[in-house]
Amino acid sequence: MTTVKPTRQELANKVSLAGKVTIDPVFGLVSPVKGQVRYLDVRTPQSTPTKPTRVANVWVSGKAHRIEVPAGAVFTGRLVDDRSTVVEGMPVVSAKMVGYGLVAELDGAQAYQIADGLATVQAQIKNGPGPFPCTVLGTIAALPAGTIPDPPAAPPATPPSGAPPAGPIQQPPSERNTTEPSEPTGLRLVCTAPSTVKLINGASATLEVVTARAANALVLPVESVAGTQGQGKVDVVGPQGVRETRDVALGLSDGKVVEIKSGLTGTETVAVPGPNLPPAKPAEGDPNAPTVVK
Repeated sequence: MTTVKPTRQELANKVSLAGKVTIDPVFGLVSPVKGQVRYLDVRTPQSTPTKPTRVANVWVSGKAHRIEVPAGAVFTGRLVDDRSTVVEGMPVVSAKMVGYGLVAELDGAQAYQIADGLATVQAQIKNGPGPFPCTVLGTIAALPAGTIPDPPAAPPATPPSGAPPAGPIQQPPSERNTTEPSEPTGLRLVCTAPSTVKLINGASATLEVVTARAANALVLPVESVAGTQGQGKVDVVGPQGVRETRDVALGLSDGKVVEIKSGLTGTETVAVPGPNLPPAKPAEGDPNAPTVVK
């Protein structure tokens, strides 16, 4: 009989994504609370912003919660109508990163895997630099097309008596909104590399997202545990070689070991492989059912 003893180690759940280096990627900003969104009139910047740009407030019980486009990015659209009631985590603004970013397109399963664990992302450029930390921008949610309202028209000037009619009044360049509204996107993760990392547009990359960590976790090889998530079972081997099946609560897994959150103290000897589930009883009339001789 093969046996193992539980050990302790640091454990992390990781998800690897295929991505690319992209120029000026679009990302979304979400509402921090449930409330009514009120947009601000945002002027087109004359250069890349070096400070955050306040673009909207979400009002709750008379208190305004700011939504700001981070420095190094520009506002590219409203994602819902002004004065809409929005929920926490709902995308309400689109923005565009000025310069290089790394973008990984996601499917629904990947989005749910990483939704709550975007704090740590490492990137590796294929045949290039890495791994290096990659700072996540905004949300991974799919974005609808962003819209930018036209600036309010200036009131017509009254020409002096006898003067020719005045032509259209042009707004000063600083007040014209020349930003193109954003196009819709699918589910995507957008992050930025440190300034010291050389990037080439279109280069392939791998993004590794650490969704959760556990320090000093009690672990067993996955082969010794029946079950992979939530609840499982293990066979504890006693001094006389007798197996006792125990229920255990399971935590993180890296594919090689799985965290035992409760059910074991760490001093037990556990059999490998783990216990098998009992076979299902054959249905009545099943020709493959064993014949019982009375």
